[in-house]
Amino acid sequence: MDKNLRKLLESKPIEASAPCRIDMGGTLDIPTFYYPLQHLSPCTFNIALELRTRVRLMPYTSGQIKISSRGFVDAQFPAEAAPFDHPMGLMFATAAFFGAKGVHIEIESQSPPRSALGGSSAAAVALVAAFLKLKEYQKSDSRSNRRGVALLSYQLEQSTSGVACGFQDQLAAVYGGVNIWHWQTDPDRSVFRRKIVVGKKSHKELERHLLVAYCGKPHESKDINGRWVKQFLSGVNRDRWADIIACTQKFAKALAGQDYRQAAAHMNRETGIRRKMTPDVLDKVGERLAGIALQNDCAARFTGAGGGGCLWALGEIENIDRLRPLWQKSLSSRKEACLLDVGIDSKGVMVY
Repeated sequence: MDKNLRKLLESKPIEASAPCRIDMGGTLDIPTFYYPLQHLSPCTFNIALELRTRVRLMPYTSGQIKISSRGFVDAQFPAEAAPFDHPMGLMFATAAFFGAKGVHIEIESQSPPRSALGGSSAAAVALVAAFLKLKEYQKSDSRSNRRGVALLSYQLEQSTSGVACGFQDQLAAVYGGVNIWHWQTDPDRSVFRRKIVVGKKSHKELERHLLVAYCGKPHESKDINGRWVKQFLSGVNRDRWADIIACTQKFAKALAGQDYRQAAAHMNRETGIRRKMTPDVLDKVGERLAGIALQNDCAARFTGAGGGGCLWALGEIENIDRLRPLWQKSLSSRKEACLLDVGIDSKGVMVY
């Protein structure tokens, strides 16, 4: 880092933040799925939440990269030897892409660690946005448009994760809001097409129909996602993935029309299909919460690839109001399990 930039960060550290998300129709955002299923118009739905992941760039020892994040042990390495297979390898890879040296990256997330809300992707989006802002100060090409931030964040994660990665987390983090993402394969078009399902003016109303719970146990999405990929490649369950696409399409249409009963029915069907493919997609707490939701005429779905982490519910307001204390009571049986804020984020990635 040159002396001018060091002085800049010493006087005013650069900060950026991006929201997490809840979702439905995930895994279809992985090319392994949406290329052969293109004739069915594969799509993924998500809602960005006001649970932000914030990153801060600060000056540090010359030639070193340090990363601090809640839930992880602080890590420091020489910039030229920072490991990309580290628990925070994506952050180190992002720093390497921008040639960062002598930087302390501080990450603060409002969501629980490894809660299946897309927090690591939100952190990567915020970090990319922060480094692009730093490049602006250097008067170099920053490529700071939203699409560029999303694509770069996704490619960095895809290149370092060692497993097939989807794109929905980065898009929710960059754009915010309530959207359905259509996955496209035409080389002359963007890989995604965004359609707003619920506009900003209706976010407060939608919030009253939602609950989000952290089950108190971190998720392990690689295992479940890996099994889905292996099954699909071998020709197993492809008819079920066609059903998942149909459920996601019908869900988004019903939600856009404020038909919460129909939306809940499609959401429960999609969750049921996933549970047939991988019964452990819900842990014991998740199974209990899902059962309570069904008994109270609500839908319940795990976030991300499940296997722990979070569950979200959708239903008519009176049903959600009845479900809330029941979920709270059920969650009290596990340490750290709790209901989370369900405010909908409409801003997406922000740089300060």
